[in-house]
Amino acid sequence: MREQDIGGNFMILEETLLKNRNIFGRVVPFNFNKESIYVFDFTNNNIDIKEINLNSAESFDSYVKRTLTLCKALIGIGRYSEDRIIYQHSSLFSTARTIHLGIDIILPAGTKVFSPLDGIIHSFQNNNAHGDYGPTIVIQHELDEVTFYILYGHLSEDSLGGKSEGQKVKKGEVIGEIGNIYVNGNWFEHVHFQIIGDMLGKKGDFPGVASIYEREQWLRLCPDPNLILNIDKLR
Repeated sequence: MREQDIGGNFMILEETLLKNRNIFGRVVPFNFNKESIYVFDFTNNNIDIKEINLNSAESFDSYVKRTLTLCKALIGIGRYSEDRIIYQHSSLFSTARTIHLGIDIILPAGTKVFSPLDGIIHSFQNNNAHGDYGPTIVIQHELDEVTFYILYGHLSEDSLGGKSEGQKVKKGEVIGEIGNIYVNGNWFEHVHFQIIGDMLGKKGDFPGVASIYEREQWLRLCPDPNLILNIDKLR
């Protein structure tokens, strides 16, 4: 991506989110700062990852759930801006596309997902290729006259039912639920939560992983989701 391809003033977006970080509602039915959390390492530093068959969603999901149980954690977190090694099982990703642009909130399938503030449904679709998002919803928000978007990936198929573009969404409203490994793009059970400053003309889909060679441009376009999630353990 060229620098000029990134529209909008993303410094303003980040400043706006930071200024308003105390107004955002929950995204899942738990308080991140009152529950036990385990932050996963999906980089080359994690020796255990190298032993998993990443082509098998069952194996990956089993590893994640086993780790949470051993660590006595209710919620797992996959980090923003992490240089990951877990994408090479899918033809969707080149060897250079390794930088994660969202935060993964790891909870069981069926867990409800809420909108943290008022908005409208920008777009939605089922990105059902192996290694993709599966059912995906993008919600458009405006805060202090700054427009931005939140993408929710790896949802259930039922989450797309009854949706229409332009449909109003209220803060705290259930927008969907986490999908299982058979519908969510063949991943462990979680919701991918990503802030986007400009959809670049896309609908129902947006890159959630960037090339390491374009890391800074994409991170400016997609600022840290913890500006909304407010997870103390990630600060």
